[in-house]
Amino acid sequence: MATLDNSYPNKDIRENYLKALEFRYPEWIPCSVAFSPATWKHYRGKLEDLIVAHPLIFGAYDKGKRDFDSFGGPYAEGYYTDNWGCVWRNIQPGLEGQVVGHPLEDWAALETYRFPDPILKSERGEWDWGGTQKWAKARRAKGLLVVGGGERLFDRLYMLRGFKNLMADIVRGSPQLVRLVKMLEEHELRLVGKWLEMGVDMMGFHTDIGMQTGLMISPAQFRRYIKPMFKSIFTTCRKAGVHVHLSSDGCLLDIVDDLVECGVSAHDPQFRANTLNGIERAYKGKMCIDLDLDRQAFAFVSPRVLQAMVRGSVERLNLPEGGLMMKAEISGTNVPLENIEAICRAMERHCLGRR
Repeated sequence: MATLDNSYPNKDIRENYLKALEFRYPEWIPCSVAFSPATWKHYRGKLEDLIVAHPLIFGAYDKGKRDFDSFGGPYAEGYYTDNWGCVWRNIQPGLEGQVVGHPLEDWAALETYRFPDPILKSERGEWDWGGTQKWAKARRAKGLLVVGGGERLFDRLYMLRGFKNLMADIVRGSPQLVRLVKMLEEHELRLVGKWLEMGVDMMGFHTDIGMQTGLMISPAQFRRYIKPMFKSIFTTCRKAGVHVHLSSDGCLLDIVDDLVECGVSAHDPQFRANTLNGIERAYKGKMCIDLDLDRQAFAFVSPRVLQAMVRGSVERLNLPEGGLMMKAEISGTNVPLENIEAICRAMERHCLGRR
C-alpha cells in the first residue's frame, strides 16, 4: 500500500502514481499545483506560506531560500537563442517568451542545418548524465517516480519552420517536411535510448498540437505526417516497459484513439478546450487522464466555482480502478491567492481525501 507522506509531493510517490496510471486501484488521485516564475515574483513569501500550509500537495518546503527575482533564458525580458537556433522574444518577465526567429524559415537552410547533439545538449542547456544517474538512483531509493525528459515534437517543427510555413508545408505535402520529421524522430530516439539506460519509469514529451476547438491540422494530416513519428518513439518506450506521458495544450479529442494506438499512457487534456463531456467520452477508461484544470478561469471565478470544478471532475472522470490525475498550472499575476487556496483545499478533499 502506498503511503501518503508529506515529505514529498503526492504526485511523486511512485507506487501510487503507477497504480493510477495502470488502472490498479490507487490509494489517492495524484494531483499537483505549479507556479510560473512571474507568479513567484508577484506573491513572494505569501506563496511560500500557502505551500507550507499544503504539504500533501507540495511536500516539505524550506521557506526563505528562494530567489524570487532571478530567472533567465526565455523567462527574462528581451531576446534569447536556444540550442536549436530558435530566437525567443519575451515582453513579460517570468512567463515563457515566444519564438520569433526560425532557423529553417527558408528550406534552403536545411542542407547545412544541424540539430544539437541530443546526448550533449538539451533545448536550453547541457546534459549532465552522471548527475542525472545519481538523481535517478536517489529518487528510486526514496520510492519516488523517475521521469525522463523527452523533448518537443510537433511544436519543434513550427519553432524551426515558423507556424505559417509549417501549415503551408503540410497542405502542399512538402518533401522537405517529411525529411525534417524523420530527422526529428531519429534525434528523439537517440535521446530516449539514453534515458532508457537510466531505468526510468516514464518518459515525458511535449507536443502542443491543439487549439481551442480542435487540432491545428486535420486528423488525416496528423495521421499522415505526425502519427508515424509518435508511434516510433512511443512504442520504443513501451517495449522497454516505460510509460509515456504526452503534454499538449488544446483540443485533441479527434485523435485520442490514435494516441492510445501510438502508446501514450497519459495525456493532460485541458478542461475548457476539450470540455468535461468530451474528456469523459473520449478518454475515460482508455488512457490515464492528467486533467489540466481550467487555467483560463482561475483569475475570473470564485473559490466556490473552483472547488466545484475539482469535485465535478473527480465525480465524472474517476474510476474505482484509477485512470485519473489532476493538475493546476498558475501563470501570471492575476490569480488571487484565495483562488489558489481553494484549488489546494479541493484537491486535498476530493483527490487526496479518497485515500
